[in-house]
Amino acid sequence: MNGLFPMGWAHYLAGGLLIGAGVAGLYVLTGRVGGMSSVFSTSWSWLSDRAHFQQARYLESRGWRLVYALGLVLGALAWALTLGAGSMRSTGLPAWQLLLGGLLVGYGARRANGCTSGHGICGLGSMQWPSLAAVLTFMATAFATAQFMALMATPVAAP
Repeated sequence: MNGLFPMGWAHYLAGGLLIGAGVAGLYVLTGRVGGMSSVFSTSWSWLSDRAHFQQARYLESRGWRLVYALGLVLGALAWALTLGAGSMRSTGLPAWQLLLGGLLVGYGARRANGCTSGHGICGLGSMQWPSLAAVLTFMATAFATAQFMALMATPVAAP
């Protein structure tokens, strides 16, 4: 188990329980599903006059979704302040790769009608069959990509 979790597993368990409790609490107390990709769309309703972003579903939920996103940012800040800047890790990737990855993930989230965390945590938690299909697709793609990248990184032996 140490090979899979070299820094321990307890903080992953605690994080998962907190995320699950937060999403479940939001749903049980308000009936709202808290996916982050919809926060992005509703945020544009504050800035853009385009008809797409001025839909009632965006206008009616943008206030609580903005507070939801603020909680995410404040949670990360509390983590950094509690554990110190040394607990923050860098990917070591150049900014252009992070930007390109973010754009591709954002495009995919819009095409899939939600992001991986939204479908995986909220969609599966509320037993939505489209979310199961989306999560299975995400996971199959991730496994295939990881295998492809590992294959590309493996040096070929000379004959």
